[in-house]
Amino acid sequence: MANTCCESACGSEATKADPRWRRILWVALIVNAAMFLVEMVAGSAADSRALQADALDFLGDSANYAVSLAVAGSVLAWRARAALLKSVFMLGFAAWVFGSAILAFVNGTAPDPATMGVIGALALAANVGVALLLYRYRTGDANMRSVWICSRNDAIGNVAVMLAALGVLGTGSAWPDLIVATIMAALALTGGVQVFGHAVGELKTAPRSVEQV
Repeated sequence: MANTCCESACGSEATKADPRWRRILWVALIVNAAMFLVEMVAGSAADSRALQADALDFLGDSANYAVSLAVAGSVLAWRARAALLKSVFMLGFAAWVFGSAILAFVNGTAPDPATMGVIGALALAANVGVALLLYRYRTGDANMRSVWICSRNDAIGNVAVMLAALGVLGTGSAWPDLIVATIMAALALTGGVQVFGHAVGELKTAPRSVEQV
């Protein structure tokens, strides 16, 4: 337990001004912003709720990376507050996707599975690349963990989109698309709760850390 706590706390001190961390965040920001545009256009063209949900997830992640860049090198309390803000993004995304899935159930038609599959594979490649870059920071402070959790969830979501494309192709129904959109919302919900819990815990310990310095 002591080693685990030290790895989290000491790791955050060692990496909070790490230029490599900042470069990775810039790469992640650019990749996510580009994929937001690609998936939003493709999702609208294919009438896929799962692709549109994934596009908004890329947009939320872009905002998350921008926030992380803004607080990189800041004291623990500010980084924890940034993680709280990011948890709000994640929870808001979950709420939007749940609502979108309900509307699609009422009004939607079957999406284009070919577009879903191709764009899903492209998004998966982008997210796996970013997740590999972020892997070493997965046990850092709440802010770093939140970035890792977002990338991990995104890669899982992309696999689900590709499976949904196969389901739509095989059944001719919108159900696989709607199911995947709901799964992505659940991932965002659980990830947001995790990030929120880590951030609250660090905010509670931050004043004590400042006093010791």
